[in-house]
Amino acid sequence: MRVPAVLFPADPLNPLRPDPHFVREARLLRELGGKHHLVDLDALLAGNLGEAVRRVPRGCGPLWYRGWMVPSAHYTALARELGGRGANLLTSAAGYAMAHELPGWYGVFEGATPPSVWIPVPVPTAAAAGGVPAPGPAELAAAVERLGGSGPAIVKDYVKSRKHEWDEACYIPDLADLPAVGRVVARFVELQGEFLAGGVVLRRYEEFERAGGAGGDNGERRAVEARVWWLDGEPVLVGPHPDAPDHPVEPDLTGVRPLVRALGCRFVTTDLAGRADGSGWRVVEVGDGQVSDLPRGIDASGLLASLIAA
Repeated sequence: MRVPAVLFPADPLNPLRPDPHFVREARLLRELGGKHHLVDLDALLAGNLGEAVRRVPRGCGPLWYRGWMVPSAHYTALARELGGRGANLLTSAAGYAMAHELPGWYGVFEGATPPSVWIPVPVPTAAAAGGVPAPGPAELAAAVERLGGSGPAIVKDYVKSRKHEWDEACYIPDLADLPAVGRVVARFVELQGEFLAGGVVLRRYEEFERAGGAGGDNGERRAVEARVWWLDGEPVLVGPHPDAPDHPVEPDLTGVRPLVRALGCRFVTTDLAGRADGSGWRVVEVGDGQVSDLPRGIDASGLLASLIAA
């Protein structure tokens, strides 16, 4: 059985080296006896697939990707191009989309994560026309009704929120205020622009334990989250969320483990937070492990050793 290598994004300024953000991981991988190859993400996103993978040796066998997020369509194109060169990504295109985008994983985790609804947005067509349209009042009203019609919520797309623009493009104090829903959603869509992934998501706001005490997320008192990396249904690394690396937590994984296994994706992450009232842990987000960032200072040797031994 061939040992998997790891595919890192190349440094845009020095394409013979990994992107500076992943240099430490690449060095650690070499120390563990692993190999890495490089992909040109600028070429990938521009649709130049041959250029994107030209430094990946033909016939190199199984690969994990560890790098920046890429849209699911581009990941699919990358997987296809690599497959034609005898290099197969161990996370399939379908598996990447399932773990990376909320509609893919939500059905499995429903009940363990805040209630959510979503409205697909035809981003590629809209972007080509020069703008991404926000959902209209009727679509938003229907989505709000499906979410219960009132109470606080947050706005995001299938992948990310804009929590650093909390009041203008993320938090909705009351879904019953439909004009406010429209304003926050429109501002979110405007700020995301061509990078809006999939569509608009409305999620019930839940109060979690916070580093600076109770209260709204103002960028300083964010929820204290744990990020857990899972490989083949087993946790291989547990650490703090990259946004709060100095606030480690020890989550209870009892209820999460069967859900991760039910999802059926080989390499995923779960971001977990404890409810402010102490009533248990909630899944804040699920992600593809290949594009989930590591918190500053964490020892990733066990994670990388697990990947090359998979």
